[in-house]
Amino acid sequence: MIISASTDYRKAAKAKLPPFLFHYIDGGSYKEHTLNRNVQDLSDIALRQRILKDMSELDLSTELFGEKLDLPLILAPVGLTGMYARRGEVQAAKAAENKGIPFTMSTVSVCPIEEVTPNIDRAMWFQLYVLRDRGFMKNALERAKAAGVKTLVFTVDMPVPGARYRDMHSGMSGPFAASRRILQAMTHPRWALDVGLLGKPHDLGNISAYRNEKTSLVDYIGWLGSNFDPSISWKDLEWIRDFWDGPMIIKGILDEEDAKDAVRFGADGIVVSNHGGRQLDGVLSSVKALPKIADAVKGDIKILVDSGIRNGLDVVRMLALGADAAMLGRSYIYALATNGQKGVEHLLDLYTNEMKVAMTLTGAKSIKDLGSHSLVSY
Repeated sequence: MIISASTDYRKAAKAKLPPFLFHYIDGGSYKEHTLNRNVQDLSDIALRQRILKDMSELDLSTELFGEKLDLPLILAPVGLTGMYARRGEVQAAKAAENKGIPFTMSTVSVCPIEEVTPNIDRAMWFQLYVLRDRGFMKNALERAKAAGVKTLVFTVDMPVPGARYRDMHSGMSGPFAASRRILQAMTHPRWALDVGLLGKPHDLGNISAYRNEKTSLVDYIGWLGSNFDPSISWKDLEWIRDFWDGPMIIKGILDEEDAKDAVRFGADGIVVSNHGGRQLDGVLSSVKALPKIADAVKGDIKILVDSGIRNGLDVVRMLALGADAAMLGRSYIYALATNGQKGVEHLLDLYTNEMKVAMTLTGAKSIKDLGSHSLVSY
């Protein structure tokens, strides 16, 4: 298949992956209205074209928390990344480093922290959930700090798991799930060889390291379901703020009042996010929530954004609406599933080219030149 656009990777990944994995990354919660609105609302944002601005020099770099980024992008935390390509977290981290941006490891990664960090020179970011098992949280933070992680991403929009109906249909969960997954692997031989046979062990590396026993994919849904904590509040984050020395980012903000609370709490950054439409269906798309949040806290805290971003043009739209940088989730996983590290690097090249075109035709020579003036006012 010819990959000419960043969005082509979704079709390629669908052909290669067993359905249970494709639909796990591709799907959302309930009827997936928010999932679809994330993309549609962002596509509807009109940029203001400007001409004859001498755009011979463009600078896509930016700085976050004292860290220079060659692009205003971060690879977002995605659970089970290592099931989409052989030792997928390692490959994704290498790709991010080669392109001068951070990689964020998920709490529920396949590869443990200690497997990824020796393969890269750039400090990765680490994402953590608030879980009932505070011992696990403390262990994960200690191990991340020992491995040189500086930036912590704290996901707060999963006090309970969302209702993801596609998982039941696809074989990720539900009746006869294990046998259905085996049958699907047999009909997808490229994935079965690359990941199924050569990508072992297939467990949750960070959780297994804490429990001193293998936490298999069969245990994945059950362990998470029993450890999410609906009682969490800002007070539960205070000991983490005291323990963690580096930047702390709160991920899962959709309301300006919550953004203000994050500033008062002392967070260094927020991620405007609805978890890619995978939690509460019917909430605002990230792009609809972003402008009010930016008006409320821009300058007081760094604003990152995810959900619905599928190409470089979408990144430019988000920056013009007030974000300091964007996080990529599904988009890079499709590329990773298709062609591993090379796929992710190629995807980031496509994003770079798409951003350059958009910035050239809007007259923005650098990231800081993008703003509300870059948008069409209706």
